[in-house]
Amino acid sequence: MRFRSIGVRLTLWYSGLLGCTFFVLAAIGYSLLSVSLAREMDSALEGVAEVLVRTVREDDRSFFPDDVDELFRRFFGFSPLDRRVELFDPLGRREDMQNRDERSLEMPLSEAARQAAADGRPLFETLQSPAERYPIRVLTMPVLERGRLVHLVRVAMSLENSVAAKRRFLTVMAAIFPVALLLAGGGGWLVARRALRPVDKMTRTARKISAERLDRRLAESGSGDELDRLANTLNEMLGRLDESVSQMRRFSADASHELQTPLTIIKGEFEVALRRPRERPEYEAVLRSGLEEIDRLNHLVEGLLLLARADAGVLATDFQQNDIGVLAAKVVEQLTTMAATRRISLTLASAAPVVVDGDGEHLYRALMNLVDNGIKYTPEGGSVQVRIDDGADEVRIAVIDTGIGISTQEQERIFHRFHRSDQTRTKNAHGVGLGLSIVQSIAAAHGGRLEVKSEPGRGSTFCLILPKKV
Repeated sequence: MRFRSIGVRLTLWYSGLLGCTFFVLAAIGYSLLSVSLAREMDSALEGVAEVLVRTVREDDRSFFPDDVDELFRRFFGFSPLDRRVELFDPLGRREDMQNRDERSLEMPLSEAARQAAADGRPLFETLQSPAERYPIRVLTMPVLERGRLVHLVRVAMSLENSVAAKRRFLTVMAAIFPVALLLAGGGGWLVARRALRPVDKMTRTARKISAERLDRRLAESGSGDELDRLANTLNEMLGRLDESVSQMRRFSADASHELQTPLTIIKGEFEVALRRPRERPEYEAVLRSGLEEIDRLNHLVEGLLLLARADAGVLATDFQQNDIGVLAAKVVEQLTTMAATRRISLTLASAAPVVVDGDGEHLYRALMNLVDNGIKYTPEGGSVQVRIDDGADEVRIAVIDTGIGISTQEQERIFHRFHRSDQTRTKNAHGVGLGLSIVQSIAAAHGGRLEVKSEPGRGSTFCLILPKKV
């Protein structure tokens, strides 16, 4: 089963991590408890054995059960009934003791205990007697006189209390675990729900946003946390999307008009031409007019295709050595007639050879768009100048006009696709706002850039900057 709710998954992860942490801590606690109990028992057995060794050394075979009980009380805090005290000779034979303790292990000394005693070392062992339910902790300590082994004292005690203590610890942990896990899961669920509440609110708001209501924005709490940053990022995205949709709508209106106008003209002229028989020159005039309108349509479609290919990263380019001076002179020559018709002076400041790596067709189109824009938005009596500056690593082609200029706010948007300012619309300038976008795409494909400097009423300067080597 897949849990789709982030709150449920966070709660499960939180509970799982807490459970694992609890098990690890319980295991560490159990280990520390076991080590602590073992050390305390060994230390107490060692204390009892040392006292008994001194007693045997001073008064041979003088074991008194009452004294032994007192020893156990001193080192253990109580005198357990399951304690054992025995005395052996150097060969490992149990010796009879005065007032002998009847509770013995009834187990012979192990070979390891005899060997350790012969070396003068005490030895701890954990033994399991068939007659005992619980293991027994045994300490065998040698009694030495002048470096010679004379006796072995064996002190033992059942591990029943240690086992019982560890069982109680496990029982307590087992009882606490489900309660702690339940409380942690419930608390984690509440915390997750509260933390994700803003996400639910953003989701509800986002569902209400559509292409017709892109002006709506996600609410921010003002805390500056991750969710606020997410809401801010989404709001910025919605703002860009709103602006893009608005531009697309404007473009749709403009493109529809631009496409409809030549089609209407072509249709109207053909319909008029077919109403009655005409002379050859009249038919030729109709066909020439239709071709002009078709050229307009073709120019628009080519621009859209170029931008689409540039966006997809598949803009076809044929990089060769191209003389920018020659391309600029060709553009100026072709547009001189249009400029003269509008009483605009069009000049090329320098036609010196300047060679760059690039696609000649695309570079020609970029220069054509820049100069054409300069002529379109320059009033009668103005001027448009093309200037080429040859640098060490790059070439700057500047198109300088004395046109209507561009405000600072508009300069931030003129390179946006489909953008046409209200000022250009009132001038009835042809185009759908693709020219500068095309130039910018061509510049980017050549590793260059397009810059603008302008002031309303005082003209504009567009500068196409290209590297000499791509």
